[in-house]
Amino acid sequence: MDILGEKFVLDINHEDRIMPREELKERINDVDGLVCLLTDKIDAAIIARGMRLKVISNYAVGYNNIDLVEAAKRKIPVTNTPDVLTETTADLTFGLVLAVARRIVEADHFLRAGQFKGWSPGLMLGTDVHGKTLGIIGMGRIGKAVARRARGFKMKVVYTDTERLAPGIEKELDAGYCTLGELLKESDYVSVHAPLNEHTTRLLSVEEFRNMKKTAYLINVARGKIVDERALADAVQRKEIAGCALDVYENEPSVESGLLKLPNVVLVPHIGSASVEARTEMALMVARNVISVLIENRRPPNIVNPEIYD
Repeated sequence: MDILGEKFVLDINHEDRIMPREELKERINDVDGLVCLLTDKIDAAIIARGMRLKVISNYAVGYNNIDLVEAAKRKIPVTNTPDVLTETTADLTFGLVLAVARRIVEADHFLRAGQFKGWSPGLMLGTDVHGKTLGIIGMGRIGKAVARRARGFKMKVVYTDTERLAPGIEKELDAGYCTLGELLKESDYVSVHAPLNEHTTRLLSVEEFRNMKKTAYLINVARGKIVDERALADAVQRKEIAGCALDVYENEPSVESGLLKLPNVVLVPHIGSASVEARTEMALMVARNVISVLIENRRPPNIVNPEIYD
């Protein structure tokens, strides 16, 4: 914001809140650039109100909150913050794997509640991570980064995606391609890293959870709507799967109440990219994208709709 403040007059939503839709409609009327978050729904009606709008800079790697079709019609470049959060999000993914497998959060609560009376052979028994099978749904940047971490735990890695990786990359990652059904049946840990679109919305629901091992865990750091949250809560409660760890939710910031009651569930508040280093670099990328369009009059470095320049 300091960088942008040196070059532009800023109209900032200072409060820790999602700007109400009607307020956004009014405030976007006379702005040249918009910096928005994943929580801001920038649909066709909002874009249409931005009569002077020349760039939309999203403070996120995902951009399903923005109507790209409408932006393209108006020749407005939309930008994001790719790559910089890849390793940070992969770190959190493995943190969640370890947390739910080894019952770390549950054990912390147990100790703080004064229930720890001394070591015993059966106290807080969890599940090993090393040597197990990790199934990755979506082998993009973050999926690959998670696969690289899995090698350090001597895990077998299988993955599914819309396209198979090149043989050289599969060999480098030591990852095998399979169908979603095969992945669910084989994996001890299923980690979701796919983008949200019409094909992945509620990709994992009742039947998919029934196809998983009863000893398996689901990890989701991608998008909440890829997982049917109520079906997931039911699957964990009925012990169709062993548990889950989530960073994203179907109706954020709300969380399915059934999940909140279960001890073998780890829930964190969408902190995949929440490191000082990653968030700082994301902010700098947002500023660079805006400046490249409004000051330098050139194509922004992180554009997601490049066809507008064709």
